[in-house]
Amino acid sequence: MSFQRIAWGITGAGHFLNRSYQVFKELKLRDPGLSVNTYVSRAAEEVLRMYGLEQKLVKISGGDYLEEIFRESEQGSSSPKVGRFLLDRYDALFITPATSNTVSKIAYGIADSLVTNAVAQAVKGRVPVYIVPVDIEGSIVSEMPYNIDRKQCRHCEECPPRENCPHEAINEKNGVTDQIELLKCKGCGICKELCPYNAIKGGPVDVLVRDVDMRNVEIVKGLQGITVLESPEAILEFF
Repeated sequence: MSFQRIAWGITGAGHFLNRSYQVFKELKLRDPGLSVNTYVSRAAEEVLRMYGLEQKLVKISGGDYLEEIFRESEQGSSSPKVGRFLLDRYDALFITPATSNTVSKIAYGIADSLVTNAVAQAVKGRVPVYIVPVDIEGSIVSEMPYNIDRKQCRHCEECPPRENCPHEAINEKNGVTDQIELLKCKGCGICKELCPYNAIKGGPVDVLVRDVDMRNVEIVKGLQGITVLESPEAILEFF
């Protein structure tokens, strides 16, 4: 199996997000001639920002033809760029990470977003689709974005994390630090390093996978043209 022109669909999950990025970065290092077109859902646009990966996507999709980054917020409701899947432009489509919301839509044939539209058109165009769901079974350890532990925060009037945040993402209320505004946060981690009381967190959390999400994954496993993978690293085996 030889893939040279692929599409990468990203949905709004933090779990598996950095690992997915590292996989595609590795693929580009192995084969600089590999073309990767990235399709970013509206929720993924926000989550990529939170995890500090928004600007790094250009290392995967540099902007040339079939190496563009398509953001749902810029594509309109009809998602015209997914028409490429019917025109023999791609060898494969990889969706990683795939949220439970995306998986449920795919399971029941709903194509009302950039990424679910891409899946629908890929199957119609006989382009193989590989999906890495974040919610497969049991429980998962998910990496959470930065936040302030209010019980540990001393509400300092002079707050080094707030004063040095390059994106002004830490709110101030009544003269003291309040919370991190995640839609402004770029995930750089400067705030965590600067807090003398270790009140800024961001790390692994044990999350229960719902039974309905597990059932939807099983449905997707049985769909024509779609293969479910258990981890982003499994993608490397195809190259």
